[in-house]
Amino acid sequence: MSKVLLAHLVAALSILCANSAWGAAPASSGMKTILVLGDSLSDGFQLKRSEAYPALIANKLRAVGLDFQVTNASATGGTTEGGLERLPPHLKRKIDIFILELGINDAFRGLPVDQIQNNLQQIIDKVKAQNPNVRVVIAGMQLPNHADDDYVSVFGKMFGDLAAKNGAALVPYLLDGVAGDPSLNLPDGIHPNAAGQKILAENVLRVLEPIARETAAEPSSHVR
Repeated sequence: MSKVLLAHLVAALSILCANSAWGAAPASSGMKTILVLGDSLSDGFQLKRSEAYPALIANKLRAVGLDFQVTNASATGGTTEGGLERLPPHLKRKIDIFILELGINDAFRGLPVDQIQNNLQQIIDKVKAQNPNVRVVIAGMQLPNHADDDYVSVFGKMFGDLAAKNGAALVPYLLDGVAGDPSLNLPDGIHPNAAGQKILAENVLRVLEPIARETAAEPSSHVR
């Protein structure tokens, strides 16, 4: 086998492995699905994907008899505009529960809140257009108090407004119990460590588990 051909085979295998990593495989027939679209908080910045809260909630749900296929479509540094760009491939598969965790990076960049909200609404609309019965969970975020007070207030309120408008469930503050605690964050003081991710998982599960139970009890719709 030539070195060139071998290099091509290795590259192809690498792509295949990346696409079939944990949580990325298509759901088996009849299995309910959860799609997580987020930024570094959901991606598990500097952690193994298995240590990030999407993997942890999959394990927790399975432990109580709720077997969901969880796809973590998050990306470190992700913005709402980036989420819109990354979304289309995931719309080819059925989505039963959609967890949306984006917006904080836009705020750090000073993007107007109405523009952030509009992007998030477009994401929700696109998911609902392909999955009319999807249950949406919005992960709320807050800005540090040192930022402009008006912007902080409007940004924090945006997530609740989106949830109300879309009939979505709201995780009031994803980083509740983690933000500001050095023992639960990486040295940068921003991103949760493995212990912090466990608390994020509990914050999400308080809202998600009742929805997952209801979804699991519903008849399976056609799998695309």
